[in-house]
Amino acid sequence: MSTLAPLRLLREPSNASEGNQSNATVGASGGWCQGLDIPNELFLALGLVSLVENLLVVAAILKNRNLHSPTYYFICCLAVSDMLVSISNLAEMLFMLLLEHGVLVMHPSIVRHMDSVIDMLICSSVVSSLSFLGVIAVDRYITIFYALRYHSIMTLQRAVVTMASVWLASTVSSTVLITYFRSNTILLCLIGFFLFMLVLMLVLYIHIFALARHHLHSISSQQKPPTAHRGGSLKGAVTLTILLGVFFICWGPFFFHLILIVTCPTNPFCTCFFSYFNLFLILIICNSVIDPLIYAFRSQELRRTLREVVTCSC
Repeated sequence: MSTLAPLRLLREPSNASEGNQSNATVGASGGWCQGLDIPNELFLALGLVSLVENLLVVAAILKNRNLHSPTYYFICCLAVSDMLVSISNLAEMLFMLLLEHGVLVMHPSIVRHMDSVIDMLICSSVVSSLSFLGVIAVDRYITIFYALRYHSIMTLQRAVVTMASVWLASTVSSTVLITYFRSNTILLCLIGFFLFMLVLMLVLYIHIFALARHHLHSISSQQKPPTAHRGGSLKGAVTLTILLGVFFICWGPFFFHLILIVTCPTNPFCTCFFSYFNLFLILIICNSVIDPLIYAFRSQELRRTLREVVTCSC
């Protein structure tokens, strides 16, 4: 039995019959269409690692007053989104094990209700992760191109409103997705949202790196050292670009899976791609594992605070 219930709902196209899918898969298979049988223990292990890592990131940001800024609040929200992936994964796994071994006996209606709650958690994390990556990119863009006006543009009040809006929109959209997950229109909206955020971040980062290249060229011609503020901003842009790349690699196959569900649900090669669904789920969880590592190794202030948090906890 696979994990991540809400994503499991999208494993197969709704307009393709089981017989057609199996026949298409057999026709297209050359040995590589058998998919991957990933053990539940791997899902559990990655979920636990991700949960611990993201808890440390949140604790470090809350502990250090120097990190109490809109940028790190957005990063904290992104860590919470990753935690939702881990929590829903662990909760579902524990829930299934208790039911399978007869330790937990529940009415079918209650089981469906619990499954819907887990669905809400994971789908909210998908939308909120995308949203906060976009918000962080915009925040970094303002930091670099409007440095002197940053504190007047990105006030604490606006940051709070932004975070609340993202969480509210994530909750509403996840409710709609769970209710109408078989609708191609809903899938197209989710795919469109992913592509919009991806294009937005790519445009912002290309502009940022164009400025970085121009700035470095000016330094080499004038032989003047870069300012600490501009150097720190460009380093932050590199960090966020790495995060964007990791997110695209980890989430890209899943969204490509959704595109194939809409465009070619019965095509033999598409059904072959569907058989690797568990691999796409592993990549999604890996994203929540990798993100905290990037924060810890690229932010000196956060890395120092993480050491303090771990030392105190020990």
